[in-house]
Amino acid sequence: MNPALLPLFVGVPLIAAGLLAVLHRAPLWLRRTLYTVPSAAGLLASSCLIWLTREGSVLAHNVGLWKNGISIPFVVDVFSALMLWTTALLILVCSAFASVVGDDERPFFSAVVMVLYAGVSGALMTGDVFNMFVFIEVMLLPAYGLLAMVGTLGRIEAGQIYVTVNLLTSTVFLAGVALVYGVAGTVHIGELAGAAKESPAVAVGMGVVLLALSIKASVVPVHGWLSRTYPFTSASVTALFSGLHTKVAIYAIYRLYATVFDGDSTYLWIGVTAFSATMLIGVLGAVGENHTRSILVFHMISQIGYILLGVALFTRFGLMAGIFYLIHHMIVKASLFLSTGAVEHTHGTGALDKLGGIGRRQPLIALVFMAAALSLSGLPPFSGFVAKLTLVIGAVEAGQWAAAAIAIMVSLITLMSMLKIWGGVFWGTPPETEHLPDRNGTSEGSEGAVGTVTRTEAPPQERVRTALIVPGLVLALTTLCIGLGAQVLLDLSAQAAQGLMDTSPYVEAVLGR
Repeated sequence: MNPALLPLFVGVPLIAAGLLAVLHRAPLWLRRTLYTVPSAAGLLASSCLIWLTREGSVLAHNVGLWKNGISIPFVVDVFSALMLWTTALLILVCSAFASVVGDDERPFFSAVVMVLYAGVSGALMTGDVFNMFVFIEVMLLPAYGLLAMVGTLGRIEAGQIYVTVNLLTSTVFLAGVALVYGVAGTVHIGELAGAAKESPAVAVGMGVVLLALSIKASVVPVHGWLSRTYPFTSASVTALFSGLHTKVAIYAIYRLYATVFDGDSTYLWIGVTAFSATMLIGVLGAVGENHTRSILVFHMISQIGYILLGVALFTRFGLMAGIFYLIHHMIVKASLFLSTGAVEHTHGTGALDKLGGIGRRQPLIALVFMAAALSLSGLPPFSGFVAKLTLVIGAVEAGQWAAAAIAIMVSLITLMSMLKIWGGVFWGTPPETEHLPDRNGTSEGSEGAVGTVTRTEAPPQERVRTALIVPGLVLALTTLCIGLGAQVLLDLSAQAAQGLMDTSPYVEAVLGR
């Protein structure tokens, strides 16, 4: 692939977004085609990038052929190629779910999703810290719109929290970028290689950037905003956000610490402490919840701790485990949100005490949920088993016994929480009342994310439509395939880890040497 084609990962979704905005009153089939084609093409193109970079090659292009420091540099190695592939897959699957539940019937929904896709792609490819800030903002702006468009009655308050936190965090991010530029004279990642290890002033500035990214990634103790926002939008949007927003921040932390700090061991103890606390506090937060999406959001916080532990270990094995875990988690968590979202759309609620017996009536949706739940808990033969096993081994090899013990303990609590959802939603006895969903798959009650509309007569045997099950099933099968053929992703993750341990090929490519 010609590196000059890399900007198309941003350009094509933006063009599609413009067309969708202009044609917002066009027939629904045309709009769905316009936002399906870019994500399907992105999936194919990113597969080619994985093949081209699988042995350590790096593709780079300065947009407009401008010189470094002026152009927007796009750089792709196997790590960013894997992220681009997973992003395209999630956009495609979550958009399919949105089509089934009717979210995309809103005039500008699909256009906003395409802008989100463009922002994520740009943030994953850029080789400049300021442009990373810009693309993250491009990614966040449509998120504000999606929160306002679809969700429960509590989405307005959730949107206010989301906007406030992210605007403040973006200000911190930009301040960090300004500090780095002020002391280093550049924000080009290639030119900053190793600068934070050599200069305390650059380390402070880049530390501010990493703090902002940690907030966006929802690391303890700056994690509370996530549980107060994600449960209040629609299932398709929650799945999309879970797979993309926090994961872009995690990718940026991996990339910047490896390149700018050159893996400096001086600060790694901070990461081990914070990320171990994130694992534990996140899973404990899920224990007291009684709504499927709230439980899954707290588990999302916990799993972020697992992923970031890989960069805190900063060994080749630890980085490999963290990257494998990142790809695994993006897929599995989206599957869980989509399968429980299918139930919520059909029955009008995700409250555990208002559901029950669904698995006995519809074993397929129960099987899809259980497959993703077992993977999240780290049981074989799913990808979660390989992800957690390699991470624990990496922690032990690095001498971080406490982190390894916490990882194992949290896995057990995660399994208990998944069984809690299983018992409340898919097993047990159906309630006496019927829950009536509105057109968005959410209830009209006053309880926000867990409100319901009830009536006293016995409920009919509502069935989750097969079309609602398929998106979650696709991702559940993906995690099974990754688990059974784990060596493929392990090899790619190992190559990505090598690229973070030795950043010289990345730096040479982005500098055009």
